Amino acid sequence: MDFEFIYRYAPAFAKAGLLTLEVFALGLLFALIIGFLCVLASYFKFNALSKLCKAYIELSRNTPLLIQLFFLYYGLGRLGVSLSSFACAVVGLAFLGGSYMAESLRAGIEAVKKQQFEAGLSLGLSAWQNFRFVILPQALGVAMPSISANTIFLFKETSVVSIIALPDLVQTMTSINSLTYKTDELLFMLFAGYLCIILPLSLILSRLEKRFAYV
Repeated sequence: MDFEFIYRYAPAFAKAGLLTLEVFALGLLFALIIGFLCVLASYFKFNALSKLCKAYIELSRNTPLLIQLFFLYYGLGRLGVSLSSFACAVVGLAFLGGSYMAESLRAGIEAVKKQQFEAGLSLGLSAWQNFRFVILPQALGVAMPSISANTIFLFKETSVVSIIALPDLVQTMTSINSLTYKTDELLFMLFAGYLCIILPLSLILSRLEKRFAYV
């Protein structure tokens, strides 16, 4: 193991790791927003939107992220819509993650007993207030483990975005390897890079799970 080589290229991997985190953070944020909006459409029975959300969930969950990225990066370009590799990566992660977050939240809401909803109405709460203060906190307590798993899954999926020439961890490792052929050292740095991000993320999500469990 050439530790001098590792030390020399560590800044490049750190830069790639920050870019990977940025793509993941934005993708996760938009995925949560999309998932929440899908749940709202279903919960408040907006029929047209609810059907559209169901179609989106089926399309998103039954197509690989790789295919979605190809469509965003190459397919839209042929239609006259040009997106940067960064934008395509964020949109792709949000599109994929939104469906999984929607299903996690839906399962959490369905786990809340009907009596809780009726109790909220008996207190004079509006439908929105009932959802916001009674249903949603309990649903998050149930859904949080699934949301955590989907979050980790979504971060692991960032390894695919290198296919659209985004200089993330995987793309950086591939590019440097094509010049130096230091495969062992680069694989070690790639493994260490993902581990240094996923472990703290897992710990944070575990704390959040415990926090929401007592809501």
